[in-house]
Amino acid sequence: MRPVFRTTLFYIALLLAAASAPATAQRTVPQRVAAHRWNEVTRRFEAFARAAGVIGGSAVLVRRGAIAARHHYGLADRTGARTVNDRTIYHWASVTKTLTAVAILQLRDRGLLALDDRVTRWVPELREIHDPEGAAEGAADSITIRMLLSHSSGLQSPTWPWSSGEAWEPFEPTAWSQLAAMMPYQRLHFRPGSRYGYSNPGYIYLARVIEKITGDPWAVYVQKNLWAPLDMNRSYVGATPYHLSADRSHGYRVAGDSVTDLGADFDPGITIPNSGWNAPLDDMARYIGFLTGSPADPASRARHEGVLRRGTLREMWTPAVETDAALPEFAAAGLGFFSLESAGRRIVGHTGDQAGYRSYLYVDPASGNGIILAFNTTNDRGAGEREMAALAAEAIAALRP
Repeated sequence: MRPVFRTTLFYIALLLAAASAPATAQRTVPQRVAAHRWNEVTRRFEAFARAAGVIGGSAVLVRRGAIAARHHYGLADRTGARTVNDRTIYHWASVTKTLTAVAILQLRDRGLLALDDRVTRWVPELREIHDPEGAAEGAADSITIRMLLSHSSGLQSPTWPWSSGEAWEPFEPTAWSQLAAMMPYQRLHFRPGSRYGYSNPGYIYLARVIEKITGDPWAVYVQKNLWAPLDMNRSYVGATPYHLSADRSHGYRVAGDSVTDLGADFDPGITIPNSGWNAPLDDMARYIGFLTGSPADPASRARHEGVLRRGTLREMWTPAVETDAALPEFAAAGLGFFSLESAGRRIVGHTGDQAGYRSYLYVDPASGNGIILAFNTTNDRGAGEREMAALAAEAIAALRP
C-alpha cells in the first residue's frame, strides 16, 4: 500500500529546521515525506550526537528502496576535514549478521540444509566446548542451526574470551585455527535452546556451514548471491578498495574529553561474517528495498524475489525468543533479525557496534519503509544513551504511513 504523507506547513517546518541546523548538517525532505515527523527525528539525532560527542553520522528514511529523506551531521574524517555526505561509507558491524542469516535461509530453501540440523555436522570442533553443568555429555551436539540464528545456543557472546589491550593482540581472531584452538577452554553458558544469549561466534559457525556446503568463502558467497543480484555495488569487507577510499569514514572513540581516531580500516579477521560489512547509505537503502519487497527499480523485482522468498523473510522475522531489551535494541530475536511491537505493527531489523561505529536498522514491512541511523563514534562512558533511546522511538514512529 502506498503511504500517504501530510504536507501541512511543509515549507514553514523545513525553514525552521534549516534555521536551527548546525553548519555541518544537511537536510533533504521531499514534499511527500511528513515534514514534522522527519524534523523531530533529526532534532533527536542531533541531541544524541551532541550528548555522545559524535564526530559524524547520518540518518536516512527509505521508501520503496530509495532514500526519501536524509540528514548528515559532522565529519567523516576529522583530520582531513571531510564532511559526511551521500557517498560516505560506514562500517555496519553486527548488521552483517542479517546477510549470514539470509545466506543460510537461501541454502535451506534450496534443500541443502534444515534449520534443525545439528551444527556439529559441519563444525565438529564444537564438541570440544564444555557443558555448563559438566553433566550432559555431547551437549554441543544439541545445538542446531536454528539456535545459532536466534541466539539461543548457549555459546558465549564475545569472539575473544579475553582482552587486556596488549599491543600484540589482534583486533579479533585472524584465522579459523585460532577459534578452534580456544574451544576446549570455553563452555556453554546455558542449555542450548533454553533461552536467549547473544553470540558473535555463533555466526562464524553459521558461516562455516555456508562454506562447507557451497565451497565458497563467506564473502564470495555473499557477493555472488546477495550483493550482485541486489545491485549493492559498493558493499565490501576487509580493507577499503582504492577507488572508494575517499568516501570511507574513520571510526572514533570518545573517552572523557579525549577523542581517539581509530582510522578508516581495521582487521576484523575471522569475524567478518558477524560484523565485517562496509557500505554507503544507498546500498543500505537497496537492502531495505529487498527486505520490504519494494525495490527502487521495479524492473529488478524479479531478481530481488530470486534472492529469497517473501514467505521466508516473514519466517525470519517471527519472534523465537525474548531478549528483554529496551530501545534502541529489540525485544525479540527471530532468525537473524530482531523485532519489536510498536503501535500494533512489527518493526524488524538489527543494530551494530564495533570499532567506533554504531548502526541501527529499523524496517516496517507493512508500510515498506525503513530508517537507518549510522554514527562513526562510540562513547566509552555511555553518554547519550537516553537520547539514543528517544531517537530510536522517534525513528520508529516516522516509519508509520
